[in-house]
Amino acid sequence: MATKVTKLAVLTSGGDSPGMNAAIRAVVRTGIYHGLEVYGVMRGYNGMIEDDIFKMESRSVANIIQRGGTILKCARSKEFREYAGREIAYQNLKKRGINGLVVIGGDGSFKGAQIFSNEFDIPCIGLPGTIDKDIAGTDFTIGFDTAVNTAVEAIDKIRDTADAHDRLFVVEVMGRDAGYIALHSGIATGAENILIPETKTDIEELVNSLSEKEKRRKLVNLVVVAEGDEFGGGNEIARIVKRRLPNIDTRVCILGHIQRGGSPSCLDRLIASRMGYHAVESLIQGRFNVMVGIVNNKMYYTPLDHAIKAKQKMSNQWLKIVKILAS
Repeated sequence: MATKVTKLAVLTSGGDSPGMNAAIRAVVRTGIYHGLEVYGVMRGYNGMIEDDIFKMESRSVANIIQRGGTILKCARSKEFREYAGREIAYQNLKKRGINGLVVIGGDGSFKGAQIFSNEFDIPCIGLPGTIDKDIAGTDFTIGFDTAVNTAVEAIDKIRDTADAHDRLFVVEVMGRDAGYIALHSGIATGAENILIPETKTDIEELVNSLSEKEKRRKLVNLVVVAEGDEFGGGNEIARIVKRRLPNIDTRVCILGHIQRGGSPSCLDRLIASRMGYHAVESLIQGRFNVMVGIVNNKMYYTPLDHAIKAKQKMSNQWLKIVKILAS
């Protein structure tokens, strides 16, 4: 492994998340502060293969900290999954003398970085950029706080109309493999039920709960469901409820990609800036092939291969809180 990083590249990969721009800005400016040359790679690993790599200056990242999405754009790369694609990417870095890489993305992006580093001896650092908060080794991922606040704002508005019409609303939020957006937004909006991929959905319990609330004239109900719930998301849950409880006026709202966009929250800007700074510091100090996370407000470094294998564990206490507070 190369001992001294002198030129580094930064890319965003996988799905976008609010706060990625703040992380890019931190990486670029910390690198320049330490006298490194910093390069941006467009469209993730695709840009590395297509040689869409450009030198970045301090002013390249001016006025971006407040913007959602990513100025470097992101994509998923089929070619990078093959050795031939990774070799082309390496040659494109090598001809510029780039000997360090910061990858902002999720577990798939980290898997690619780990393989690439092992094959071509390029030190890599991962920054967890995903709205799903589904990576172990950090209390926060870049974009989660913004996404969950967007969901809360939308669900609050939905509750107003649910209240006006005495309706049940089934609200689907993002989270294919992880229910953190559903859990946090559901608790914060007083949802009666929260359905997530981490726990088995007891459809009978849901129907009985809604039936009991119907009997005691609690007619305004919110069910928040993660898209990855085993029953297939909001439309499927609503279909079952309508069939079993035809007297309940039921509506579905799928929030979708609204949760991905928007100006990042203060928390996302702070953690992205902090993680970006420590990514460059790690490369300079010779700490390679780790994901930079924050645990108990301290920097925490997880080997990339552990960050990709492990998922966050969902606390049963949260699920108990939901039941008690929604009764």
